[in-house]
Amino acid sequence: MAQPGRLGAGSPAQNGAVSAAGPPYSNGPVQNPLKHSQVSVSQGYSSPFPGSYPHQIPAKTPLDPSSGPCNYGGSQTVSSLNSYQGPGQTLNRLPLEPNPVAPLQSTIPIPRMPPPPSSQTPAAVPASSDSFLYGPDPSPSSNWQYGHLPVRSKTNNFVPVSTQPSLSGNTNLSRNNQCVSFGAPSLQNNYMKTGSVPPPTNQPLPTIYQPIQAPLGSPPVRSLDPQKKTSNSVPSQPQLNSAVNQEGGISAANNDSVGESSYDTIEGGGFMAPQLTNQNPKMNRNVGYSYPSLPPGYQNTSPNMSGRPSTTLQYTSGLQPFSQSPLGANHLTTSMGGLSLHSEGLRVINLLQERNMLPTIPLKAPVPNLHEDIQKLNCNPELFRCTLTNIPQTQALLNKAKLPLGLLLHPFKDLVQLPVVTSSTIVRCRSCRTYINPFVSFLDQRRWKCNLCYRVNDVPEEFMYNPVTRVYGDPLRRPEVQNATIEFMAPSEYMLRPPQPPVYLFVFDVSHNAVETGYLNSVCQSLLDNLDSLPGNTRTKIGFITFDSTIHFYSLQEGLSQPQMLIVSDIEDVFIPMPENLLVNLNENKELIQDLLKTLPQMFTKSLETQSALGPALQSAFKLMSPTGGRISVFQTQLPSVGVGALKSREEPNQRSSAKEIHLTPSTDFYKKLALDCSGQQVAVDLFLLSGQYSDLASLGCISRYSAGSVYYYPSYHQQHNPVQVEKLQKELKRYLTRKIGFEAVMRIRCTKGLSIHTFHGNFFVRSTDLLSLPNVNPDAGYAVQMSVEENLTDIQVVSFQSALLYTSSKGERRIRVHTMCLPVVSTLNEVYLGADVQAISGLLANMAVDRSITASLSDARDALVNAIIDSLSAYRTSVLSSQQPGLLVPFSLRLFPLFVLALLKQKSFQTGTAARLDERIFAMCQVKNQPLVYLMLMTHPNLYRVDNLSDEGALNINDKTIPQPPILQLSVEKLSRDGAFLMDAGTIMMLWVGKNCGQNFLSQVLGVPNYASLPLNMTHLPDLDTAESSRIGSFISWLREHRPFFPILYIIRDESPMKAAFLQYMVEDRTESALSYYEFLLHVQQQVNK
Repeated sequence: MAQPGRLGAGSPAQNGAVSAAGPPYSNGPVQNPLKHSQVSVSQGYSSPFPGSYPHQIPAKTPLDPSSGPCNYGGSQTVSSLNSYQGPGQTLNRLPLEPNPVAPLQSTIPIPRMPPPPSSQTPAAVPASSDSFLYGPDPSPSSNWQYGHLPVRSKTNNFVPVSTQPSLSGNTNLSRNNQCVSFGAPSLQNNYMKTGSVPPPTNQPLPTIYQPIQAPLGSPPVRSLDPQKKTSNSVPSQPQLNSAVNQEGGISAANNDSVGESSYDTIEGGGFMAPQLTNQNPKMNRNVGYSYPSLPPGYQNTSPNMSGRPSTTLQYTSGLQPFSQSPLGANHLTTSMGGLSLHSEGLRVINLLQERNMLPTIPLKAPVPNLHEDIQKLNCNPELFRCTLTNIPQTQALLNKAKLPLGLLLHPFKDLVQLPVVTSSTIVRCRSCRTYINPFVSFLDQRRWKCNLCYRVNDVPEEFMYNPVTRVYGDPLRRPEVQNATIEFMAPSEYMLRPPQPPVYLFVFDVSHNAVETGYLNSVCQSLLDNLDSLPGNTRTKIGFITFDSTIHFYSLQEGLSQPQMLIVSDIEDVFIPMPENLLVNLNENKELIQDLLKTLPQMFTKSLETQSALGPALQSAFKLMSPTGGRISVFQTQLPSVGVGALKSREEPNQRSSAKEIHLTPSTDFYKKLALDCSGQQVAVDLFLLSGQYSDLASLGCISRYSAGSVYYYPSYHQQHNPVQVEKLQKELKRYLTRKIGFEAVMRIRCTKGLSIHTFHGNFFVRSTDLLSLPNVNPDAGYAVQMSVEENLTDIQVVSFQSALLYTSSKGERRIRVHTMCLPVVSTLNEVYLGADVQAISGLLANMAVDRSITASLSDARDALVNAIIDSLSAYRTSVLSSQQPGLLVPFSLRLFPLFVLALLKQKSFQTGTAARLDERIFAMCQVKNQPLVYLMLMTHPNLYRVDNLSDEGALNINDKTIPQPPILQLSVEKLSRDGAFLMDAGTIMMLWVGKNCGQNFLSQVLGVPNYASLPLNMTHLPDLDTAESSRIGSFISWLREHRPFFPILYIIRDESPMKAAFLQYMVEDRTESALSYYEFLLHVQQQVNK
C-alpha cells in the first residue's frame, strides 16, 4: 500500500501567492484614482507615480489544473512583500541584508512545477512521507510536519516595500516580538463571562467610555494644541502619502519617491520598524469627547513608588502613587508554581475501554494555566483561541508533540459588552506598534514595557486620565489596560481618505432559468421589508443591475416618475451608462427604489433568454463601485454561458464519489483576477447561488473568496417545488441585510518575538506579507493562522498574541477593534499535551485538509487527517508514557481527537462513497474556510438531544424565557429508542427523529397529531400549540438558532421519511458503506500507533 499523504503548509497554490505553478499576482496599483484635497489615494497599493495605476496582473497565463490560480488556500512560500496573497498562504519575511534590493519581477511564464528545494525553501525537519506539514517551509515530499527549523536567525527589522515584487529570496513573516514581564492589576474583568453556554446571545449597545462633563473639583483642563510640533507630533494636516505613517512603517522620504502600501503603514507596518517620529498619533479634531490633557502642574511630579494600594481606592483629581508591583518573571514563576494542575487533566485514557468520552454539555475551551489575576483579563476564547494553551518553548518540542500550532479568530463577532474608547491618543509601542493592553508592564507611572517586543515606551499625559471615574490617577485603571477586547475610535491619521458612504449594489440573474425558480419574488420582498434596516446613515447609497445575455442598468434619478432601464448589449466591452444616476441615495430616492423592487419580479416573466453573462455583469458592477468601494450582492442560478468568465460543466455524475482534484480547482482565473481588482478598490462580492444544476462553485466562489465576501448556496431552489429553501433564503437574507458591516478593513496579527505566523485561512487577501485586506468584514466570518516557534522561548514565561482590525463602520466612523490573548510557555512534552485544545486543533486541521484536497487530492487529505492522530498519539506513547500498556492510550485533553477526525472524514467536504454533488462538496469546503470555530465544529460533529422528555431542571433563564438544557448524546443509533424523539443539531440543518412508539403525549402536545401514522412525511415546522411541552421545545430550538450565520431548517423525520438516510449519515460513530465505525477506527489507529 502506498504511503498516504499528509496535510502541509507546503501546498503549491495560494490565494494570490506567487506560485511556481501560476501567475504572480502583485498588489499592483488599481484604476480610477480617487483624490481628496489634491492627494492621490492609492488604496493600499504601491504606485510608481501618484495617480498612475497600471495593472501588474498578467492578462493570460497558462493555467495549471493541479494547483489552480484560485483555490481555498494552501500554503506557499512567498517572497514578495507587496504581492497579493490570499488565505492559506505561507509567507516568509525577507532577511535583512545591509542593502536589501528587491529583484525585478519576471515577465516570462513561470514553469508549472513545485518550488525547488533550494534557496527558496529553508531546510525542513525530516519526516515520513505521510505526515502533515505544520511549518511554513514545504519540503519536496508532501509531508504534514510540525514546524520548521530556522535556517538562520531573523533580524527584527521592517524595511519599506519595493513596488516591484520579488520572485526569489526568502521572506519570513515572523512575529518578532517578545514578552518577559507583565503588569496586570488584580482587578475584576467585566468582559469575560464564566460559565456561559453557547449559543451566545448578544446585541446591546456597547459601552462608550467617554467623559460627559468635567469631573467635580478637577484642575482646569489644558487643551492639546494640534499645531504645536514636538518630536512626537504629527503634521496638523496629515497627508495621505505622508512620510510619517501611523502603524510602524516608514513611507517615502519625499513626495517624489515611491512609498510602501498605504494600508500597511496605517495598520502597523512590520516588526521592529525603525524609530518613528509619531509615537501616539493625535487627532486634529475631536471625535466625540476626547480625554482632557493633564494640568500644567501635573507633568513634572515624580511618581511615588511606595507599595500597591487597595483595589477599592477612590481616586481624587491629583496625582496618585504608582500602584503596580511589576509581575515579572519571578512573580510569574511563584504564581504559577502555586497552581495545582487538575488531576483529571493528567489522566491517561484508554479509548478502547473508555469510548464514551463525549461530555453531556457543550465542550468548552481549556483554561490556560495562568495566575488568576492574569487569566481573568484574558481574551474570550469565542473570539481568539490557540490550538495549544501551553506554548512549547522550542520548535523541537513542538515537532516532538506532533500537534499543529495555530490561532482561530472570530474578530468581528457581535458582542454583549464592548468597551469603546474615544481618545485623542491611541497608545502603541513605538517599535512593533502593539496596542497597549492588559499584559504590558508598567515600570513606573511614566513608562510601560511592550509585552511583544520588550521596548520601553513613555506613557502619554492623556493616558493618566481615567474615563470611567473622570479623574486623573493610575494608568492601570484605564479601560485599555482592563480589557483584552477593546475598540478605539480612530483619529484621521488612520484613514487613507474620508469615510465613504455605505454602498450596496444588487446584481440579479434574470435569465429564463432564474425567472423560473421564482427567487426574485423572495429577494425583492426581503429587500422591501429590510430596506430601512440596512446598516448605514443618511449617506447610504443603493443600486441595481440585472442580466441575462445583456446587462440592464436602472436609473433612479431624482425627478423620474418611475425607474428607467438602460440596456447594454455589448458584453465584450462593457461600459456604464449615466453612472451618476445608477447608485443613488437610499433615503432621498426610497419611493423609486421601492417601485423598482415591486416591479422587478414581473419584468422578465415572459423572457425566453437562457444565456447568462455573469462575467460582464460583474465587470460592470466593479466599474460602478470602484470610486467608493462597498458591497456587491450577486444572485446567480446557472452556469455562466456567454462573455468573459463563461464556464462549461465539469461534473461527471458517475464519478462524484471520487471527486478528482481537477474538479475542485477553478477552471478559469477570471473570477480570481476580478476579485483582486475588487479588493484593491475596497469592493467585496457576496455570491448567492440558487441552482438545481452544476454551476462550478469552485470557479465562481473565487469572486467572494479573494474579495473577503461570503458564499451562500441553495441547491434546487424553487418557489413552488422547494418551499423549505425559500424560507431558508428569506431568513438568511434578513440576517445578511441587517447584520453589522465594516468597510475598508485591514487586519494584522502580532505575536511575541520568537513566534512566527506563516499561513492564513479564510476569505481575504494578504497584502504586504501579513496585512489581511478585508474590503468588507462581517460578524459571521472566522479566520485561522498557522504558526511556528522561530526562536527559542527559553527565557520567557508567557507569550502574547494581538489582532487589530481597522475598519470603517456603516455610520462612517473609523474604528480599531483589538483582541489580546496571553498564554504560558512550557518546557515539557507532557505540559504541551495537557494544554491541547482539541476543538481548535480539529478546526485548524480541517482548514489544512481543504488546502490539501485542492492542491493534491481528496484521498491525500483524508490520509493526512488520519495520520495527524497517529503521529501525535505515537509521540505521546513513546515520549511521555513511562510504561507501554496495551490499548490506545491518549492524554485526557485529546480524548475526543479521534472522534473529531472521524467526524471530519465523514463531513461533506471529505467524505467518499456518497453521491454528493460537486457544488455541495465545494460549498462545504467554503464553510470550513470561513466559519467561526463554534459553527464549524457543530457542522462536523453535530449535537444530539433527546427532546420528548424535556424538563426545567438545569434550564437557562434568558429574557424571562426558560431554555431547557438536555444532555448531549453520542452520535450512534445505539442512543436512539423507538419510544422517544431526538433532535439533531448540525449547525446548518436540524432534524427531529420521532420513534415509532413515541409517547402519545409528545405526538399530541408537541407535534399536534393524534398518532404516529398521522405524522406527515415532509413536515418542516412544529405547530405553535398552547402547551408547556410545545413551549419548551420551541424555546430550545429558537435558542439554538439564534444569531447563526445560516438558518437551520428543521425536518421532522419518521421511519418512512426521505430524510431518514441523511439523519443516519450524521451518526458519526456508526459504520457506513464507505466509512468505519468509531470503534473500528480506534482499532485502526491503535494498530498504527503500536507499530
